[in-house]
Amino acid sequence: MTAKPPLFQFDNSYARELPGFYVAWEGAKVPAPELVLLNRPLAEDLGLDANQLETAEGAAIFTGAEKPAGASPLAQVYAGHQFGGFSPQLGDGRAILIGEVIDSKGRRCDIHLKGSGPTPFSRGGDGKAVVGPVLREYILGEAMHALGIPTTRALAAATTGETVFREGPKPGAVLTRVAASHLRVGTFQFFAARGETGKLCQLADYAIARHDPDLAEAENKYLTLYSRVVERQASLIANWMLVGFIHGVMNTDNTTISGETIDYGPCAFMEAYDPETVFSSIDTGGRYAYGRQPMMAQWNLARLAETLLALIEPDDVDRAVDRVTGELKRFPELYQGFWLEGMRAKLGLATREDGDLELIETLLAAMRRQKVDYTLLFRRLANVTSGPAESARTLFQESGPFDSWLEDWRARLAKEGCAPEEIGKRMNLCNPVYIPRNHKVEEALGAAETGDYEPVKKLLTVLAAPFEERPGLEDYAMPAPDDFGAYRTYCGT
Repeated sequence: MTAKPPLFQFDNSYARELPGFYVAWEGAKVPAPELVLLNRPLAEDLGLDANQLETAEGAAIFTGAEKPAGASPLAQVYAGHQFGGFSPQLGDGRAILIGEVIDSKGRRCDIHLKGSGPTPFSRGGDGKAVVGPVLREYILGEAMHALGIPTTRALAAATTGETVFREGPKPGAVLTRVAASHLRVGTFQFFAARGETGKLCQLADYAIARHDPDLAEAENKYLTLYSRVVERQASLIANWMLVGFIHGVMNTDNTTISGETIDYGPCAFMEAYDPETVFSSIDTGGRYAYGRQPMMAQWNLARLAETLLALIEPDDVDRAVDRVTGELKRFPELYQGFWLEGMRAKLGLATREDGDLELIETLLAAMRRQKVDYTLLFRRLANVTSGPAESARTLFQESGPFDSWLEDWRARLAKEGCAPEEIGKRMNLCNPVYIPRNHKVEEALGAAETGDYEPVKKLLTVLAAPFEERPGLEDYAMPAPDDFGAYRTYCGT
């Protein structure tokens, strides 16, 4: 009888190369594992057999109840600044990395379970997750991926058959997350805070091998690694801002070395444009408000810089500070460049003019004053390039400022030397019609808590093609109704 091939072809470099950076750990046993969502296209990209995964064995693996062949499950250790306060030891308090696979494009990917039970880093928590936050991360991560924004992704969501208490009884669940890696600014902070320079060097070398292998023989590879992370984060945050995404908890342990979005807790997409928008129930001071995200990313990168000083210039800390400061100071200009190019594209501008920034800022100021829906306006502007402006104008309570801006924008478009219809098509390729509207997300999550996953599946289908307007989905493109009220999101622990 031929032996059944393993579900995963693991190659576990983190477990193999970084002893002392984790605790070997397995998920908790659960009474009734059940697979409720499987990301079949992602499974195929990872070289996995989706049919094999949609079995009782797959459900047990996706809840952490069963260790798959070849796995080296572990809980990673890291530290982090959380809302500005430093915690010297955090770590995977409700998650385990079960292993790494090489995908169809030769990229190494972590397979990670979130909500799989307590670990030595749980800090008194139960290590569990519930259906709502698990599916929120699934929905938001897949939406970001479809929007072209670097992100961790969801491979599967499974329920455990347990009741977990979070402001009342909730069905327990586990998310299987895929990432380029789970290396964080906080991972570096953990070893730097302990003065473990040898391990810090080992970690930096591992990060280079995994994310920037061309730097292995670079003259000052640690400084260049830092420069790359600065660039990746500048691009990532610009992409967040361009679609109105608010992470909600931009702590250093949620800032990746890979430049991926990670940990979709109290996150949401802004509707009415306002830089002060906050959705997180715990962000009472607005530290991570929409408009502060670039500033906070730079702050987090400064914390990473501090950890690398001893590697960059071991014998001259002042020179090390000067060198990393020079790289850190590039962040605002890098971010502004990425953001400005993205905003030009949203407005149909393929060329550059000196007045473009003023044109953009004038529109945003008018939108803020009149609480105009961010996503809806940019999508409707594409129609204005070759038709009447009424669909966009109706979003403003008082149309005078918009009409004045519209005249300037049309004059600017005339310099493009391109047919208006072509400009509109170009705009529709970067201005989504569908985002995870908060009321639709809550509607789907509410149904899932009762065992009805169809609204989640429908929402995922809509969000998988965010730039393609489809008949019958008009409700998914509209902001929340007035009676939805003020929106608040919560951490999923």
